Amino acid sequence: MSSAASDDSVHVRAPGKINVYLGVGARHDDGYHALATVFQAVSLYEDVIARPADDFSVTVTGVGDAADVPLDDRNLAMRAAKLLAAAADYHGGVALEIRKSVPVAGGMGGGSADAAAALVACDALWGTGFTLTRLHELAARLGADVPFALHGGTAVGTGRGDQLNPALARGRFDWVLVTSDEGLSTPVVYEQLDRLRDDEGALADDAPVSLDVPIPVLQALRSGDAVQLAASLHNDLQAAAVSRRPDLEKTIRQGIRAGALQGIVSGSGPTVALLCADPETAQSVQAALRQAGRESLHVHGPVPGARILV
Repeated sequence: MSSAASDDSVHVRAPGKINVYLGVGARHDDGYHALATVFQAVSLYEDVIARPADDFSVTVTGVGDAADVPLDDRNLAMRAAKLLAAAADYHGGVALEIRKSVPVAGGMGGGSADAAAALVACDALWGTGFTLTRLHELAARLGADVPFALHGGTAVGTGRGDQLNPALARGRFDWVLVTSDEGLSTPVVYEQLDRLRDDEGALADDAPVSLDVPIPVLQALRSGDAVQLAASLHNDLQAAAVSRRPDLEKTIRQGIRAGALQGIVSGSGPTVALLCADPETAQSVQAALRQAGRESLHVHGPVPGARILV
């Protein structure tokens, strides 16, 4: 291909995610860790608008530290667009506009959602006609969370998190998200986990014996039982995140006192996800947190992955 297949812009929306379970294995020689995780896509979205252009560019607006998001090849959406162009032998470019609602460096996969949305948007804009399977293959080359942002819903992730199997999840799960003005670097949190595990005796009881997702987690999702899921929430990265940000543990306790069933650090943090019994309880938790001076967001899951908005 040598020119844009469409003169119109394409608007794609992709969700952020919560890891309701995250088991982390030892670091491999390539620097990555084996994972066993359960992703749930939630109703906090990234919007990516793709417009025809001769070269590649990206602009970013939105919440929190959106101004700190890189606008060059460090940007996952930019890399996604260039990867698709190379795979499709497309010789034009694209102007990407990213409107962020997922916290930057918040452990909710906002950058991965941008990348997934860019793949879908550019595929439609350029008329490349790639299948979802082919887009998944490209997504897996961009990062562990990108394939899930492409598919959405609820899924078990293994390998680096990019090998996905859909998980049946009935009903709706309500979450209150407590965000932070200061992000946490995912590589830094993984490095901290490795250091804690290397320390004599540290986290010995938390080191995973196997990387299978526990059956109770899947049963809770299958039954749509928020109480059962609350008892199964787990994140191996949480201790590392809390060691760098002790306030996160306080936030979880505060949310439980306000009526949440349980709380967990989302991914590498610092966003805290509080699981609530129903929408009304979530609103009550929000109100209590607001009185304590903490702003939060009420979201629900599961929701679909990257989709074109008409």
